Amino acid sequence: MEPRVSLITLGVADLARARAFYCDGLGLPAMPQSNEQVVFIGLKSVWLSLYGREALAEDAGVSPEGSGFRGITLAHNVRTREEVVSVLDLAEKAGGKIVKPAQDTFWGGFSGYFADPDGFLWEVAWNPHFWIE
Repeated sequence: MEPRVSLITLGVADLARARAFYCDGLGLPAMPQSNEQVVFIGLKSVWLSLYGREALAEDAGVSPEGSGFRGITLAHNVRTREEVVSVLDLAEKAGGKIVKPAQDTFWGGFSGYFADPDGFLWEVAWNPHFWIE
């Protein structure tokens, strides 16, 4: 197996709301392959996919029920400390909820967390020790 992640799919409760948050609010680009059933968002090396929660659970053969911490976070690394605050502000203005304000970290960086409208957690981080593109 090659070391690669090609697509991350989030099962969302309301596809239109999720598209508005990610594309209109955060300014991420919807790919032309998107339609009424799925939104594909092109990132640098992977696509983010938004798909109805019920349909995604059905596709995986599992129950769509679930709440609270999902055991996963997504991360968005930025180039400066100031960018961490800027991205968190953008997420909040787009309808996200700040769950951990930007602050110094134990590992020497600076980060904070927001939850999207479906509760998926995103860490926004600046790491002075290395750059993750």
